[in-house]
Amino acid sequence: MRVTVQDILRVGLADYLETHTLPAYQQKFVWDLLRCRTEALGGHVEECPDGHTQRVWYNSCRHRSCPQCAFLQTQQWLEKKKQQLLPCDHYHVIFTLPEELRELWRWNAEAMADLLFQTVRDTLMTLLGDEAHLGARPGLLAALHTWGRTLVFHPHLHCLVTGGGLTAEGAWKPVCNGFLLPLAAVRLVYRGKFLHGLETLVRGERLKLPPDLSMSGALQLLRQASRKKWNVRIEERYEHGRGVATYLARYLRGGPIKSSRVISYDRHSVTFRYGDHREVDAAGKPRMKRMTLSMTEFLGRLLSHVPQPGQQVVRAYGLYSRTSGEALQKCREQLGPPAAVGCRPANELRWAEWGKADPRLCPVCGRQMVHREVLVRTGIPPPVLAATVRCDG
Repeated sequence: MRVTVQDILRVGLADYLETHTLPAYQQKFVWDLLRCRTEALGGHVEECPDGHTQRVWYNSCRHRSCPQCAFLQTQQWLEKKKQQLLPCDHYHVIFTLPEELRELWRWNAEAMADLLFQTVRDTLMTLLGDEAHLGARPGLLAALHTWGRTLVFHPHLHCLVTGGGLTAEGAWKPVCNGFLLPLAAVRLVYRGKFLHGLETLVRGERLKLPPDLSMSGALQLLRQASRKKWNVRIEERYEHGRGVATYLARYLRGGPIKSSRVISYDRHSVTFRYGDHREVDAAGKPRMKRMTLSMTEFLGRLLSHVPQPGQQVVRAYGLYSRTSGEALQKCREQLGPPAAVGCRPANELRWAEWGKADPRLCPVCGRQMVHREVLVRTGIPPPVLAATVRCDG
């Protein structure tokens, strides 16, 4: 039996709400997910013209954190980005926020996320723009990720960076010898810029401090963080950026855990799979492990990663920004066109390209399914029921 995050919410939400109060944006997520693809949102009936099959399609909630209706929008975004990428080497760079500053993030998610994006952008643009390194303007795509593999709070930024850039004279300049930037310099600049920006916010009283933290305590926290080595990783060179773009697309929609990772659940606990990157198998892939959390802990971790309304989790800078069309065209004239030209909407792409059967066609004869009946939405979500389900795969 297939287990879904929606099922877990139905079972555990009532008990969770007895001891927890949800902010409005988390309430909306819960309400949307409980109704997603149910009678509550209405739908329609389709059938084969030759009578081979008939099926009911319920409408999706379209919430960006919903794990069951994010596929088409994610694939459409990915298709556009793949065709935007320059035909050059790319690098994957990861910037992590130190543990000492995570509590400040919890109380100031929007401001801290904006500061992280700005700091990473300025760090990479400054260093790559320096003649001592590249001396050119690169293209950047950055994706915010707030969870670890076990859904713990772990904010970090994944960046796709072009292996070269456009000089002030309008010439394309590639990275030399497959070496993007010295890691030590990136760490120092990243730490200095972020802490400077954070101190400005604290002293200007533009951050909400936790109840047990005074301004002097917050400044002491920043001094402690300044003495640590901040975690930055620069992965090996990729001959193109499509693989990293696919990785970034995972954070665009769908929330922190897919239903396929859930093994079992009941009213009291949830067990799920995760990849432990500290242990790898013979093929070099993360070893898969299982973790069991109490229902309260699981729902708390899940809801903590719902983005606030209007928060951008993927942003583009430099050559990949929306205002850099002319500069991007200059690069294309020197590097050549992208691998694929023209962009089709996701629902016009062949489902076979995604390894899926086309749901618009009859699985027996292959003819286009015909719309027969509209199902009126009830507006009422399914009942919240206790259950025990196991799905080993």
